[in-house]
Amino acid sequence: MKTKKRKIGDLGEGIACNYLKDKGFKIIEQNYWKPWGEIDIIAEKQGIVYFVEVKSVTRGTYLSAGKHFENVSHVTNQRNPADNLHPWKLKRLARTIQSYIFRYNLEKEWKFLAVIVYLNIKDKTAKVELLENIVL
Repeated sequence: MKTKKRKIGDLGEGIACNYLKDKGFKIIEQNYWKPWGEIDIIAEKQGIVYFVEVKSVTRGTYLSAGKHFENVSHVTNQRNPADNLHPWKLKRLARTIQSYIFRYNLEKEWKFLAVIVYLNIKDKTAKVELLENIVL
């Protein structure tokens, strides 16, 4: 049986995939797993391969880049989910990406992205934020 955290993660990844498809990305693979890490989504757009980390969060209130969401009445002091992209996590992701590149002899240009999905389960709404230019 899936944990609540895993269910939220799966929901967020599904929303992230739909968001990326709407932005013109082709989803190549999901949940590429190695013992040292996992890549949530591997996608391609205009000949560039994108390795995507998805961070999902559920809260009654949200704050992102200083802007309130439309359906929120107040702000919390909870951490931003992007804070979980700390150096240790990025190192694990870099190692997993290298594994993928070597396994599939990837010779295309590639980039790393993060997609933050803010879920409001009660209202059945979500906001997606794309973080680009992340250096591994």
